[in-house]
Amino acid sequence: MKKSVFVISLVAAMLTTSCVSKKELVACQEQNKALQTNIQETKDQLGSTKEQLAASTARVSSLEQQLQGLSKTNSQLQKSLDKSLSNSSQNNISIEKLVDQINESNRYIRHLVEVKTKSDSLNLVLTNNLTRSLSKEELKEVDVQVLKGVVYISLADNMLYESGTYKINKRANETLSKIAKIIKDYKDYDVLIEGNTDNVPIKRENIRNNWDLSCLRASSVVQALQNDYGVDPKRLTAGGRGEYNPLQPNTTELGKQRNRRTQIIITPKLDEFMELIGQAPEEGK
Repeated sequence: MKKSVFVISLVAAMLTTSCVSKKELVACQEQNKALQTNIQETKDQLGSTKEQLAASTARVSSLEQQLQGLSKTNSQLQKSLDKSLSNSSQNNISIEKLVDQINESNRYIRHLVEVKTKSDSLNLVLTNNLTRSLSKEELKEVDVQVLKGVVYISLADNMLYESGTYKINKRANETLSKIAKIIKDYKDYDVLIEGNTDNVPIKRENIRNNWDLSCLRASSVVQALQNDYGVDPKRLTAGGRGEYNPLQPNTTELGKQRNRRTQIIITPKLDEFMELIGQAPEEGK
């Protein structure tokens, strides 16, 4: 009898120990899963930060090159003036022309700086207004950046569209309405909607390939901005780049996910840019 009681107690103890170990194992697995998710999110944030840093570095380099070019032109004009002043055979008319060219070049440099400063300020305000209007959940699927004076709003495809289609889902309506309000507030900007896909082939009714899908998705967003939110269609352009503008290699699921996106690109109006070009100083006056 005592032996039977002992055996029963031993079995009960083993079962209790087994249950506790199983619970601990499940808890450890859940904790590990959460840590893996946090690690991946941290890697994604690091990748995005590196991209922004690289873009900023490229922008600074571009501006430095422009400034060097303008400074070189100004230096050449100054050398020509000095040469003319030292040459007694030069008449007053040629010297006056050189002085005018230098003054015009200086005015153009100041004008470029003023336009650049104004554009950067507007883009900063636009970006801040947009990010403040979006919720924390929306900001997980909407990326807003300013690169070389252009505002890029990148939206994940699973947030915008019903799976494998170009039909906008209901979840995207609130986000698009906030973006549309910003677009309407800044009337001096044009808007390009650009669709992008991964490299996985698609062939469905009325969709021949990824070119079709990217263009149709961009067109859906354009029509939503126009018909549902009142954005002037004259300011809108729809385009698709298929699988040929990837952010990351399509070798992983995460890379494919990042490449499946629609970008809303807000730029200064083209006619204003051309007007700026037209104000460049003429050579050989």
